[in-house]
Amino acid sequence: MKLKSILTAAVLLASVSIATANHHKEAKTMDIVDTAVAAGSFKTLAAALGAADLVGALKGDGPFTVFAPTDAAFAKLPAGTIDMLLKPENKDKLTDILTYHVVAAKVPAATAVTLDKAEALNGKTIMLTRRGGALYLNDSKVVTTDIMTSNGIIHVIDTVLIPSS
Repeated sequence: MKLKSILTAAVLLASVSIATANHHKEAKTMDIVDTAVAAGSFKTLAAALGAADLVGALKGDGPFTVFAPTDAAFAKLPAGTIDMLLKPENKDKLTDILTYHVVAAKVPAATAVTLDKAEALNGKTIMLTRRGGALYLNDSKVVTTDIMTSNGIIHVIDTVLIPSS
């Protein structure tokens, strides 16, 4: 009986290990967009990417680094801002804001903390600083780093980056 219990536990452990390994393998094969959507906390970002017709670009080969604002980060914007930006007539402004969150290179956190600035996809500069042991992009704090995807890296930020005019 004891041997049967040990064998059952060993089979169960092996099954869990295989399932976990397959899950991690699957996560690395998902691109930036699919990874963000699967996370569940980037619904506003996903809607904005769709409205700006940027989903296809961020599903491309890359490599990209995306500084992804959470739904809570978008909620910090003044009332009505998101609805205004999602209107078709504001697509250029929305595209400018979203591409300000993307760097056309793979920039892991270990590299990012050594930089003073980065050029965003829209051609504008993002200032990087370290304060209190945390990395900031302009005034947005990086809260999660190095989410690896098949075409780049996602770093989660707590505030939407707004490019200067």
